[in-house]
Amino acid sequence: MQEQFIKFLKGKTQDNTSFVDEVAGVLDIGYDAAYRRINLKTSLTLEEGVKLARHYKVSLNKLFEVGNTNTLIAELPPQPKDELGLEMWLKASLDNVSTLIKLKNCEIIYSAKDIPFFHTLNDSNLSRYKMYVWLKDLNTDMAKSKITFDDWVETIPDSLLQSAYNLSAAYKYIDITELWNDNTVTGTLQQVLYYFEAGLVSKEMALSICEDINDVINHTEEQTIQQSLFGAKNKNSYHLYKCDLHMLTNTVMVKTPFQKVFFSPFTVLSYFKIEHQETCEMMHDFLQKQMSISKLLATAGERDRTLFFKTIHQKINTVKAFINLDDKRTFL
Repeated sequence: MQEQFIKFLKGKTQDNTSFVDEVAGVLDIGYDAAYRRINLKTSLTLEEGVKLARHYKVSLNKLFEVGNTNTLIAELPPQPKDELGLEMWLKASLDNVSTLIKLKNCEIIYSAKDIPFFHTLNDSNLSRYKMYVWLKDLNTDMAKSKITFDDWVETIPDSLLQSAYNLSAAYKYIDITELWNDNTVTGTLQQVLYYFEAGLVSKEMALSICEDINDVINHTEEQTIQQSLFGAKNKNSYHLYKCDLHMLTNTVMVKTPFQKVFFSPFTVLSYFKIEHQETCEMMHDFLQKQMSISKLLATAGERDRTLFFKTIHQKINTVKAFINLDDKRTFL
């Protein structure tokens, strides 16, 4: 058990500091004593195990996972229920991303059932609308209220918007690979239609949101061709795959030189954070298999790439045409 625990802690070390020196410092013992514990010549005491767990930010529950291939301990993010809760959720997400920025050779793989949210967290009506939809789903009082998006957007806290912008900017420092299909944009378009037909989004605002979605798709297409993130100081890579076989799930896989972590959604903004390495390897292998049978749109050929983005723009234009109709009819 101690061998597996020490190996797990080594995987959490993210700088060039000697692991022996670091353990010696945490436990306030000499180099030789730390070396003996790391090499299993001396057993760790319970108190020492707790100290190491705290230093490496490993919960005691997590220790039950070490060496056990059948037990998973999942971490949950803050549960946003109002504007303040959403702001805390965005800041917690930024903390996760900021840790990656400090490392080299990190990558995010995103199985995009919906448009990845960091594409939408900018100074646009789409960004504000996404927040409105999230809160309508999560906040019971807001769900029951008749407040329109046009009215709510006038009251949105500046700090909430800034938290969104900070998170979006952080993603420009990480290599990103995404898997999309023809329906990745559909969920967002259905949200626009739903609240427009309910009278909670004005015609002018709904059309403005559709234009913002168009801008996101244009931006994504340009990044796809260049295979790099625009605005990234380190010229971080961006790769987009078109996946036609498997359903996409909004799962986010994070790869670092030290370990893998993935985030699996289960409600609107709630997710399970999984660090169990055997499970992470299974998820990573599955995503790799998905990519192997998908088209990398940067190299698939101009025809396939153009057709893919043209199909998405046609969906957006269909929604805009529906919004402009005087006699509303069923969209899908």
